[in-house]
Amino acid sequence: MKKDTKESLCRFGVSIPKSLIDAFDNYIKVRAYKNRSEAIRDLIREKLVEQEWESDVHDREVVGTITYVFDHHKRELVDSIIRIQHQFADHVIASQHVHLDHDNCLEVAIVKGNPSTLRGVAYKLKALKGVKHCRFTMTTTGSFLK
Repeated sequence: MKKDTKESLCRFGVSIPKSLIDAFDNYIKVRAYKNRSEAIRDLIREKLVEQEWESDVHDREVVGTITYVFDHHKRELVDSIIRIQHQFADHVIASQHVHLDHDNCLEVAIVKGNPSTLRGVAYKLKALKGVKHCRFTMTTTGSFLK
């Protein structure tokens, strides 16, 4: 007998003002969802991932990316970036370096660990003189989502 691994679905009703559902239907169309259910599932997952990051449980492992653009001519900046990545070697699991033009480089660091430590890595990189822009993007390992 084959075991069914699919989770059962739960249907529920929601009362929403017409103007809000019209805006949501436009959101669905622009993002190419097939139906409202798919969009609602994604929005719920997104909020659960945010909650996962905000919970800051020390044994909870999450992942993310730190993307930053910097002037590689700034004195000692590249050495400082490498020093931070080595300082957090258990958390920076990969990085990709791209030359944008003669002066600017883009780097993406893929990070894994507890939320507060990863935020700390991003803050240290962002604070370096010569870093023009830094964005920390959070996601999940997926182990808590269905």
